[in-house]
Amino acid sequence: MQQQPYIEVNDLSFKYEEEPILTDITFTVDAGEFVMLTGENGAAKTTLLRNILGLLDPSTGEVNIASKNIKGEDLKVGYVPQQVSSFNIGFPSTVLELVESGRYPQNRWFKKLDKKDKEHVKRSLDSVGMWDARHKKIGELSGGQKQRISLARVFAMDPDLFVLDEPTVGMDSDSRKAFYELLKHNTEVHNKGILMVTHDHLELRPYVDKHIELVRKENSPWRCFSMDS
Repeated sequence: MQQQPYIEVNDLSFKYEEEPILTDITFTVDAGEFVMLTGENGAAKTTLLRNILGLLDPSTGEVNIASKNIKGEDLKVGYVPQQVSSFNIGFPSTVLELVESGRYPQNRWFKKLDKKDKEHVKRSLDSVGMWDARHKKIGELSGGQKQRISLARVFAMDPDLFVLDEPTVGMDSDSRKAFYELLKHNTEVHNKGILMVTHDHLELRPYVDKHIELVRKENSPWRCFSMDS
């Protein structure tokens, strides 16, 4: 039996009130596939992600997220929105506590993390260069650091499908490269599916399997053009 794509978008269109924003959007993201989504500023990339995740309702067409992963288990989705800035200076959690919360599955909130959980949390923080800051309060961090720990929490969740909206904001070149290599490892070795919005398409191109670009003609909505990289 053929595995259902982790994300399947079929002829999606979206309007704000009566103004067309997106039209004719069709593509898939499979297990083990790294897909980047690009477009000019204002190209409704985040709007498309929000339609995919069910945060907005398409005007026409449909989006299907697989219910099961390739092992037949319930599919887990990890989402990091653009420019996480909701943690204010009074946020009480430490970096470590927040990332550890990504290891608590449903109905396990009152169980202690085991050695495997803690090792996964450390790897997640190491992957974004934030292990040394693990005891800091989240409200003390810069915007770029908050973005990194949000990524670390998603890695700690160990999702089957990553949906990432400009996740490398605030990272330097070496950090971005290490992050891209980590994502590629997750697709090639662990069969994760990844859909990532980025402006750094030239830098990211060597790592991805598919490039989805939102483009439009004058006075028309954004349309989707899919091409293998």
